[in-house]
Amino acid sequence: MLEIFVDGDACPVKEEVERVATRHDLEVHIVSNGGLRPGRNPRFHHVIVAEGADAADDWIAAHIGSNDIAITSDLPLAARCLAKGAVVLNAKGEIVSEDRIGMALAMRDLSRHLREVTGRETRHAGFAKKDRSRFLDALESAIQKLRRRTQ
Repeated sequence: MLEIFVDGDACPVKEEVERVATRHDLEVHIVSNGGLRPGRNPRFHHVIVAEGADAADDWIAAHIGSNDIAITSDLPLAARCLAKGAVVLNAKGEIVSEDRIGMALAMRDLSRHLREVTGRETRHAGFAKKDRSRFLDALESAIQKLRRRTQ
């Protein structure tokens, strides 16, 4: 059965996930280290993991399957989910694919190195209304694609 796994600590599209998942009657696991207020939706499971840098990632990677969707901006977690055959979306509605994950991880490492060498922070574009719209479209498409694959 198709389920959605959300890397919840810094996810700006939880409400959008809830709306789409409710429409499709899907189970959602929002995984975090704490600090998230549980919602009332009975199909939403708030999973609080132990403190630790990768505890939420480890839980998601251990539970996600090939017919599931991961929502994360964490590239190492995305790679782990892809390795299990899951569909991975980031909050801006971009599909993270096998053919792009290697380059994305390399760019992440390069950016981290540049920050360490220069002492400057890397700038990221803000999260805009169009990003929410693109995310909703991408999530809907991913659900439809997975449902066709499993029929």
